[in-house]
Formats: sequence, structure tokens, C-alpha cells
Amino acid sequence: MKNKKFKGISTLTLHTANKENNNSSHTTPIYATSTFTFDTAEEGMERFAGTDKTKLYTRWGNPTFAAAEQTIEALEAHGLTNEKGEPLQLKALLHSSGQAAMSTLFLSNLSAGDTLISHFSLYGGTQELMQKILTEAGIKTILIDVRDSALLKQTIEANKNVKLIHLESPANPTLQCVDIENICKIAHAHGVKVSVDNTVATPYLQQPFALGADFVFHSATKFLNGHGSALNGVLLGKDLEFMKTKVWKWHVLLGGNSNAFDSYLLIQGMKTLEVRMERHCSNTAKVAQFLDKHEAIEKVNYTGLTSHPDHAIASKQMKEHAPLISFELKGGIEAGKKFLDALEVCTRAVSLGTVDTLVSHPASMTHYGIPREERIKYGITDGLIRMSVGIENYEDLEADLAQALSKI
Repeated sequence: MKNKKFKGISTLTLHTANKENNNSSHTTPIYATSTFTFDTAEEGMERFAGTDKTKLYTRWGNPTFAAAEQTIEALEAHGLTNEKGEPLQLKALLHSSGQAAMSTLFLSNLSAGDTLISHFSLYGGTQELMQKILTEAGIKTILIDVRDSALLKQTIEANKNVKLIHLESPANPTLQCVDIENICKIAHAHGVKVSVDNTVATPYLQQPFALGADFVFHSATKFLNGHGSALNGVLLGKDLEFMKTKVWKWHVLLGGNSNAFDSYLLIQGMKTLEVRMERHCSNTAKVAQFLDKHEAIEKVNYTGLTSHPDHAIASKQMKEHAPLISFELKGGIEAGKKFLDALEVCTRAVSLGTVDTLVSHPASMTHYGIPREERIKYGITDGLIRMSVGIENYEDLEADLAQALSKI
């Protein structure tokens, strides 16, 4: 769609999605259909020959998917221009989950014999996909500290088949941040593309395309949806032809399409993205300050604290600091168990980005499939607690944390 020049994020999320329907529905309809009809044979031939695949077969596309895609495209391109000074146009492809979108990203850009570079402290599912599935497909993955520019250049030059650098910033769960703009400059100088997982920051806080990224990925299940009510993943690219041809073909052949109901829930969730993120970020800053001063806490990972090693990078490329923290209790894993069991307001659950505060134990949950020596090396220790801070009243969050910490 054309990039409408809305000044604000909330206006954008409320009014971007195409509400095309024949019954004057105020909200985007749920097109719960597997296939679409043609009035004539010629119409069917025209649709198959055309570029709009939203009214053929739902694995290929669906009007409800398209409405969600339009909103996400507008969010990531908001206020941005291309090299000609024109509004930046993006193409988004909605998937059934973040993992499905990640699979399309990697398999449409990498083939047997190619090399992928990424960094440590990634989401566990991403790292497992790289090191297990991609390895079996003949694709090599190299994990290095991409914040070291000299090391990054050396690694690219030593591996001539590097085709893609994948970044996750802020990373889950240590909140490691990398300099996206600097890495994109190095990558592009060597003919290498860059993808960025923007799940934790969302386009409200960070726009990787403004920093040079070629692709942006989201587990839309998280902050974009915001309510933990549906699974979705999305992959966006600025090379429209590549996205509409090769990437789309991989997407439909892998069968990772979303469904109309989850897409509808995503559209509804994004309408409150800005107001939710404002409260998420405000609460997180206060929670981090509280935990950082508590005698039972060994360490807090939050980019808003000057003690975080990537505080400067995060401050440079994000509007505010992302609403995710992790922390170490002085009593280790046993203290962690007591702490989790004592929580009364915070919710014990994996995932992140929901309106309620979620607390989990990465070593035994999200990163269970990563060998212990690897996750320890990357800062994901046995006693690390991850907290996705919700939009509850802060006073209630602090009281719950205080009473739970008093029990360890």
C-alpha cells in the first residue's frame, strides 16, 4: 500500500489497515475461508496471473492477513524515505508464528554451502534453528561477538560464502544490543545482507530499516499482539521484487501461513501499541531501579541502567529502553524457585510482550534446548530470571516483587 503520512503511531495503527468489505463493517472482517470463488473463468485466470494473491487460496494470502501486513509495513516505514527521498515502501509477509517467519527468512536467503553470521545471546528457538536445522541443510552458522567490528570484518573476509548476518537487538534474555547501523555498513561493503529481529523493541522503539537493515523480523505473538491471544510472525523486506517472488514462494511452499482469526486479533492488538508501550517502558524503568538496589539481587540486565554494557548503543538507536529485563538472585537457582513460587501478581509463564507481567526461568524453559556450557558462556546462567514487564499499576508490581523477594 501507499505509505500514508500519518504523524502519529496510534493514528497509523488505527487507520492503516484496509477495511475492504461489502457489509460496511467498522472493524476488519475475519475472512475464515480456505479458498475464494471466481465469477468467471477469466476472472480466475486474471487473479492467478496478477500480483495480488489475497483472494485465491488462504495459504497464499487472505484479506485479513493483508490488513495486518499493511499496518506492520506502515509501522516499520513510518517517517522513513528511500534513497530518492520518497516514502519507504516495504513488503510484509504474515506467518503462523515467529519460527515460521524465521524459517522463510533463512531458507529464502541461504542455500547449501552458504554461511550465516550471528551473535550469542539469541532467543533459544533461533539458535536451535541455526545450529540444528540449518546445519542439516548444509548451511554453516558462525556465532561471534558482532560488536567487535574488526572481528566481524575478519570473519566475513575469511568466509567467502557469507550471505546473511542476522541480529537480535535487544537480545532475549540478556538484553545484549548491537550497533545495527555500523554492522549494516560493514555487511553491505562486503555484499552481505542484514536481518534484524525487532520483536523486543517493536517499531515504536526502533526502526532497523532506518539503520540500514535489509529485512526485519517479528514474533508478532509478543508486543505487536500484546495480549497473548494468538500466534503470528512477520517478515518484512525493502526489496519489493525479491519479497514478492522468491521470499513469497518459499513462504507458501513451506506452508507457514497465518489464519484469519489470529490475524484479526493481531490487528486489534496493534491498535493500542503506542499506549501499551508507553506504560510497559515506564513500568520497566521503575522495576529495574527497584531490583538494582535490592540486597537479594546480584545483577540486573536492563539497557536503561548505565551499568549495562550496551547502554550507550541502546540509547543511540532506540527511542526508549525496551520493556524486558533479566536478573540474577544472589541465592542462585534455589532462590529463583522460591521467588517464582511466591509471586502473586506477576504471571509464571514463558513468552513476553503481554499486557500482564510474565516471569520465567530461561535455563529450564526458553533455552532448555541449548547446551549448558553454551548458554552459561552467553550469560544465560542457571539462576537467571527473565521478566517481561506488563502494564499493571506499578505500585502493585513493586509490592509483589518485594514480598516475593522477602521469601528467599
